[in-house]
Amino acid sequence: MEELTDNPERFVAGASFSLDEGMFVISSLRRHQGVLLLKFAGINSRDDAEALRGTILTIPADERRQLDDNEYWPDQLEGLKALMPDGSQLGTVTGVALGSAQDRLVVKTTGGSTIEIPFVDELVSDVHPSGGFVVVKLPPGFDGAE
Repeated sequence: MEELTDNPERFVAGASFSLDEGMFVISSLRRHQGVLLLKFAGINSRDDAEALRGTILTIPADERRQLDDNEYWPDQLEGLKALMPDGSQLGTVTGVALGSAQDRLVVKTTGGSTIEIPFVDELVSDVHPSGGFVVVKLPPGFDGAE
């Protein structure tokens, strides 16, 4: 399992996680060649385990840590309008691609294409979840810029 967490201590026997398929509880875990291997209660066959490959484990929102200023959960960003500095709408944030070096906003443009914008201050200057928008500045020639 690839760990994309700021709290790796949460992976302990008895911890529960949400998946699209429902809630799952870790019954045991171990590391093998630097990879975390989890066994969930009720998942007893290799076929059942393989069916979960690639799924993302999440925790209930009320168990999340308190975020610092200028930190956001991906679900806070999804659905926001992506506006250019002049106020024109580039598109809508449809997701966040998590990366080891940097995360990227996934934006479906008003023209129908999908682009990924590095979530760095130089390109994403303002984030206003309560206002329903982010302000992005695309460099000249950026694919998908309209």
